[in-house]
Amino acid sequence: MTSAQVDTEKAPEEGYERGLGSRQVQMIAIGGAIGVGLFMGAGANIAKAGPSIILMYALAGVIIFFIMRALGELLLYRPVSGSFAEYAREFLGPFFGFVTGWTYWLMWVVTGMAELTAAAIYINFWFPEIPQWVSALVFLVVLFGVNLISVKIFGEVEFWFSMIKVTAIIGMIVIGLGVLTLGFSDAGDTATVSNLWAHDGFFPNGIGSSMMTLQGVMFAYLAVELVGVTAGESENPEKTLPKAINTLPWRIIVFYVGALLVILSVVKWTEFSAGESPFVHAFGKIGIPLAAGIVNFVVLTAALSSCNSGMYSTGRMLRDLAANSEAPQAFGKLNARKTPAVGITVSVALMGIGVVLNYVVPEKAFLYVTSVATAAGIWTWMMILVSHIRYRAAVDAGRLRASAFPAPGGALFSWVALLFLIGVTFMIAYDKDARVCLYVAAGWAVALGIGWALLKRRNPQLTERRDPELEQVG
Repeated sequence: MTSAQVDTEKAPEEGYERGLGSRQVQMIAIGGAIGVGLFMGAGANIAKAGPSIILMYALAGVIIFFIMRALGELLLYRPVSGSFAEYAREFLGPFFGFVTGWTYWLMWVVTGMAELTAAAIYINFWFPEIPQWVSALVFLVVLFGVNLISVKIFGEVEFWFSMIKVTAIIGMIVIGLGVLTLGFSDAGDTATVSNLWAHDGFFPNGIGSSMMTLQGVMFAYLAVELVGVTAGESENPEKTLPKAINTLPWRIIVFYVGALLVILSVVKWTEFSAGESPFVHAFGKIGIPLAAGIVNFVVLTAALSSCNSGMYSTGRMLRDLAANSEAPQAFGKLNARKTPAVGITVSVALMGIGVVLNYVVPEKAFLYVTSVATAAGIWTWMMILVSHIRYRAAVDAGRLRASAFPAPGGALFSWVALLFLIGVTFMIAYDKDARVCLYVAAGWAVALGIGWALLKRRNPQLTERRDPELEQVG
């Protein structure tokens, strides 16, 4: 078969219910690009980089688009729910599929730990008398039930979570533009586009300081790849996935670049600080009643959305690992509602342990948890890019059929994105606070190496590439 032959392989039936419609997949994709990293994390990044943080989010957004187009080409070549691990397994070998699957699982488990505790803290904003562990436990149980019942319920909950986040940002942009053009509100006298360069320039702390924020900026984009996990449960992945990926640029332009442009024009960058949501500060400066409460609700939604997505993806990733004999076979079973109940239950149990730990561990533990999640996310993105580069080489050589959704520039932009991620990894190593995640990553790599050696000893056939056998209902 030559590279000129283009076909779309029909999504294989893996036993899941294809219960995610176009509306839900689109919102999962949009929601994946809007999280606590934007609502809360942007404050610290603005304090370090000033107005140039807009350029950093835009630059990272371009790289994310390259990654997602690479993933999109692979998804239309072979749409499967364990996408990242499956492609690493096919193009790099079983060991890399094993490492990628377990690492992506780890990313969502530690993210779930942080998000549940964060959600409990947000509830304390309104109800300080409620113990933090009670709120965290309630959220854990409710979201667990949502994921256990059916994928349709998960999709609907995620749809409305995403709708709240989108509405909040669009509302902030519209109000901010009104302040800039009409001059109303308490911020009207000082709101001006010149705030973007009037206070020590666009790069007030130097280009180097701005570049160092890229590690934090990349954390804000974690979960955009979640749309790839939905491939096995989308009603029509051949149509919905390309549409979701192709709309990524405007989502980044509106929700990141647009929102930050408006916020930093309305309020000068020197007023923002780490540990404070720039959205809360901007709403307060404008003088909107109940501003803090409104944004607190939106940030709560973002945390619950992230935790909801984590429960969804961990169960699917464990099932893919089990199907390839890289995890206990119990994780491969589906319940009567066609959800991987055992894998979700084990993941949720570990997230619950994290709630207890975060309750007694000092606040800096959140920095460590998010940095570990970032390292795991960067590994996942790298595996997508390397798999895509290997896939394109196979297509060009005529060994594999071409995808119906080819990435622009072939493998060129995958190389660009890969080099960028390597550069971000060096930045993480240079930062004394963030480099702790590399120590954790080294320990995780050793644990995975030992696990792989034990699996190989027990089952030597693991090193052979094979098509996974997925149990339909168990």
